[in-house]
Amino acid sequence: MKKQAKNTICIWYNGGAEAAARFYATTFPDSSVDAVHRAPGDYPAGKEGDVLTVEFTVLGIPCLGLNGGPAFKHTEAFSFQVATADQVETDRYWNAIVGNGGVESACGWCKDQWGISWQITPVALSEAIADSDPVAAKRAFNAMMEMRKIDIAAIEAARRGDSNS
Repeated sequence: MKKQAKNTICIWYNGGAEAAARFYATTFPDSSVDAVHRAPGDYPAGKEGDVLTVEFTVLGIPCLGLNGGPAFKHTEAFSFQVATADQVETDRYWNAIVGNGGVESACGWCKDQWGISWQITPVALSEAIADSDPVAAKRAFNAMMEMRKIDIAAIEAARRGDSNS
């Protein structure tokens, strides 16, 4: 039996917890579906035998998906922030989420088809907006504010002060 984590992120789904967990497991490294538990009896959002909870891991973070029904909606107040190494990785995760029923938002944010928010954040962006030169940091920040998916080359050009950025 797998040792239970001391702290687990519980995510409420209106159904679809298992499908979401399987999508995350195939999309991100160090991710898996660890257990699927069926309801031992009827409950407000389902019937005995329906998938009630799913234990899964996303990028090494233990999570529990709860098929709790429509009572609570997701907001951007909770998001997964994924640090990406390069544009290829940024594009891969962004395209996987948005291209499978998700939606784009601003500044590297998107939502998956279940309404969970994701920040696909290149390390280069984090470094640029934390630049010790406040003028370079502001140029990179202003460039980010105009983007949906982050374009690392454009962020780096803005940070340098290239006139085409």
